[in-house]
Amino acid sequence: MTTSSRYSAQTVLVDGIETVRLADAAAQVDVAIAPCVGNMAYEMKVRGRNILWFPFDGPSGLRGRPSLCAVPFLGPWANRIDGEAYLVNGRMYQLNPALGNLRRDANQRPIHGLLNFSPLWKVIAQTADESAASVSSRLEFWKFPDLMAQFPFAHTVTMTYRLSNGVLEVETAIVNLSVDPLPVAVGYHPYFRLHDAPRDAWKVHLAAREQMLLNEYLIPTGETHPNTFADPYPLQGAQLDDVFGALDAPAKFWVEGQKERITVTYGPKYPVAVVYAPAGRDFICFEPMSAPTNAFNMDRQQSLAPGDTWKESFWIEATGF
Repeated sequence: MTTSSRYSAQTVLVDGIETVRLADAAAQVDVAIAPCVGNMAYEMKVRGRNILWFPFDGPSGLRGRPSLCAVPFLGPWANRIDGEAYLVNGRMYQLNPALGNLRRDANQRPIHGLLNFSPLWKVIAQTADESAASVSSRLEFWKFPDLMAQFPFAHTVTMTYRLSNGVLEVETAIVNLSVDPLPVAVGYHPYFRLHDAPRDAWKVHLAAREQMLLNEYLIPTGETHPNTFADPYPLQGAQLDDVFGALDAPAKFWVEGQKERITVTYGPKYPVAVVYAPAGRDFICFEPMSAPTNAFNMDRQQSLAPGDTWKESFWIEATGF
């Protein structure tokens, strides 16, 4: 355990699972992360209320019945791949369903990469000082044949959760260990909830000037049109599952109830946003994406040169609680 007058970072057992807790005593914000379950932050309590949608009593429930919730990492690709192969650096790479590590959507498209609930993350640093509490975990992708068989680009991913002044920063650093350019199309799928109003009373700000057109399989067609959603956009009787580009600078997406507001700020290397708010569900997802859905086959991924590091953050802030 490390502490300062305001911040603390400690490792505890929750349901028998090693969990890291970050706390900001002055802001009354507490964050819980389960490194061995996808390195997911599953709680961000603001004055005792969890602003993350997490339908389990604890991390053992998530490990026993893996399902998307809280703050899952999507890598080495986010969202869907349109088919059983993808094109990168001028070469076609075939996915292998027999390995059993592919997730699929309702239309059987491979979705959200290989690491959502991975036990392969290892904590490499945990600190608390007068400015922040933080924990960093690393996944050495290149060491695991079943991962490399699906995505044969050697790399490491280091994720840092940093809590400062009541705001949670989620930083991702990817190092390309391959001799080829590394395609970067990662993202996150955080689930948020408010407590002071029912879902149909929530209002949303979409910090984008452009919306991507999707086909019936939710794959971008390559066409776009201006974002015509009202600002703020009421969720009453509505649902969202949309992809946005041409984000504001900085891009600040938010959802608001009576007084409570959750704001997600995107760093500039997240130029795409997916917003997901299905009807009848008490959550909304503001998803930072480094590239659009089906990026590899659209040649819309970012490219990282051999030996280089890609690094970006997004920030979660809750007010009015």
